[in-house]
Amino acid sequence: MTAPIAAIILAAGKGTRMKSDTHKVLHPLAGRPMLLHLIDSVDALDPARTIVVVGAGREQVEAAVQPLGAETVQQAEQLGTGHAVRMAEDALAGFAGDVLILYGDVPLVSTATMRRMLERLHGADAPAAVVLGFRPFDPGAYGRVIADGQGHIVKMVEFKDASAEERAETLCNSGLMAVGAKDLFALLAQVTNANAAGEYYLPDIVMLAAAAGRHSAVIETDAHEVTGVNSRGELAGLEAEWQQARRARAMADGATLVAPETVWFAHDTKLGRDVLIEPNVFFGPGVEVADRVTIHGFSHIEGANIASGASVGPYARLRPGTVLARAPRSAISSRPRRRCSARAPRPII
Repeated sequence: MTAPIAAIILAAGKGTRMKSDTHKVLHPLAGRPMLLHLIDSVDALDPARTIVVVGAGREQVEAAVQPLGAETVQQAEQLGTGHAVRMAEDALAGFAGDVLILYGDVPLVSTATMRRMLERLHGADAPAAVVLGFRPFDPGAYGRVIADGQGHIVKMVEFKDASAEERAETLCNSGLMAVGAKDLFALLAQVTNANAAGEYYLPDIVMLAAAAGRHSAVIETDAHEVTGVNSRGELAGLEAEWQQARRARAMADGATLVAPETVWFAHDTKLGRDVLIEPNVFFGPGVEVADRVTIHGFSHIEGANIASGASVGPYARLRPGTVLARAPRSAISSRPRRRCSARAPRPII
C-alpha cells in the first residue's frame, strides 16, 4: 500500500447503558481505555491522520486522545453513522488517501485486519468500499451482508429493514469499512434518512456505489475481534475473552500458569521464559518479569520490574516503581558481619 491512510473513529455515542460518569470508550479493558487499544492498533499503520468523532462527554475523550496525536471533531446531533463520518469531511479536505472507519467501542480490531481491508481496497477489481463482515453465534439485530461467491456485495440491509429471507443470512456487518476519501464523501452526500430509524446509515454508500455501476467487497474476520461494548456486562465478557487469550499466549510463550483462570494480565504485561505463576495473581499495568521468576499465589503486582531468578510472594504487593534485582556481590561482601557472643543462660526462678 502506498496511499496515505486516515482513520475516522466514531466515539460520539452517549453510552447510557454503562450508567457511568466515565465516557463509554474510556472504560478500561486489561488496564487501558478501550479507545486507546484501538488507537494503538491504528498507529501501527503509520496513519497520516487519526480523527475521533466526539459528542457527549467530549472533554474526557479529547483529554485522552490529544496527547497521542489524534484529532477530534464534534457530532452535536446523533443522526446515524453516516452523519457521524461526515463530521470529519472538513478535517480531511484535500486528503486523497484511504480512510478506515472504526468504532471506539469495538477495541480489539487488529492492525493485521485493518491492513487486510486496505489491501482488498486496492485489489485488481478496485472495489468502491470494503466492508468487514463476521458471523456471530447469534446474528440477532445486526445488519446483514448479502454477497456472491467472489465476495462482491449484492446488498447490505439493516435488520430493521430486512426481509425474513435476508434475516436468515448469517454474514453480518461489523460497521467497519475502508473507502477512498474521494469516494467516501461523494457517496455520503447522497445518503438519505428514508428508513425505519430515520437515520443516515453509513452502509448505504455500498448500494449507492452499486447504483453508479461500482461494486463493493466484503472480507470476514472472527466475531471476537469485532465485539462491541455497550454495557458493563458486555465489557466484563470481553475482558474475560481477552484474558483467556492472553493466558493461552503466555503459556505458549513458555510460562507456567498453575491455575490459568485465576491469573489476570494487563495489556502490557511482559513475561520471560520459564516463569512460574501460582494461583490468584493480578498484574496491573507496567510489569516486566524476566526469565525463571516464580510468583507465588495471591500477589498483586503493578508498575514493577522483576529480575531473573527472583521469587515473589506469596501475598506480595509490589507497587509502581518497584525493582527487584540481585544485589552486586561487592555490596553483599562489604556488609558488616554481626558477631555472635554466647550468653549465659538465665536462671530459672
